[in-house]
Amino acid sequence: MWLTSALLSALFLGFYDVAKKQSLKGNAVIPVLWLHTLFCSIVMLVPTLLSLRPGLMDGSPFMVPSEDIRTHWLIVLKAAIVLGSWIFGYFGMKHLPITLFGPINATRPILVLLGGLLLFGERLNLYQWIGVLIAVVSFYMLSLSGKKEGVDFKHDRWVYCVVAATLLGAVSALFDKYLLGQLNNMFVQAWSNFYQLIMMTAVLFILWWPQRKNSTPFQWRWSILLISVSLTLADYAYFRSLTYSSSMISIISMIRRSSVIVSFLCGAILFHEKNLRSKAIDLVLVLLGLAFLLAGSMQS
Repeated sequence: MWLTSALLSALFLGFYDVAKKQSLKGNAVIPVLWLHTLFCSIVMLVPTLLSLRPGLMDGSPFMVPSEDIRTHWLIVLKAAIVLGSWIFGYFGMKHLPITLFGPINATRPILVLLGGLLLFGERLNLYQWIGVLIAVVSFYMLSLSGKKEGVDFKHDRWVYCVVAATLLGAVSALFDKYLLGQLNNMFVQAWSNFYQLIMMTAVLFILWWPQRKNSTPFQWRWSILLISVSLTLADYAYFRSLTYSSSMISIISMIRRSSVIVSFLCGAILFHEKNLRSKAIDLVLVLLGLAFLLAGSMQS
């Protein structure tokens, strides 16, 4: 069951990336991200309020239980990590082709696996090491594809933004496994959204609002709403998969990164991006690396 949830999460993540790309084209990043956190919070506000009424949501998978102050501080930390990943990722997504962004972001499971190695004393087997090496090669190949479009991986700040987003995303995944081992998935998802909205509102009015006339103007697009809907569904399926005691974060993380297939195809069909043949080879290498990681994890 947790594998099915992970696959659904990957599908919605693909739509999420496509909606982000469409929303950010020639648009201001900060207000787009703020609206995204607002819409996600509105969606999660409904089950949270209904859960306050005793007995109404008992036994429901959408029940949002109450927790103590210490637990809320853990969610604040998670919200800060995720929001940092989003900010870097949104700026990177705006300025890079989605057919480059997706494969770079798909290397996140490598970092999750290495995080388990460094933090939890896990050991990689032969298949996993092969997967790591293929991922390193694929990243180098992506850098060559990027040069064809004027993107220098060594000096392009937007590439660094995507790398930073990927690193923070890996940290978040490891933290999620810790949290979901002891907390209700709806509590984590709902309160993460609420705290992200608070933080993002501060960013909006402190950083963007005073400079709004000197920066890229904001334009409303309906795809912004699709960002929130897609991510809410992807996160629900993801958090749900982590609630199963048999679930493995390394495998779930790999499955979720298969969302790159959806974003890559949409980049080719909807955004008419260039150098697709060479980037398709890079994508195949990324997926091959993930396949070796999956095979190695299933053996562990």
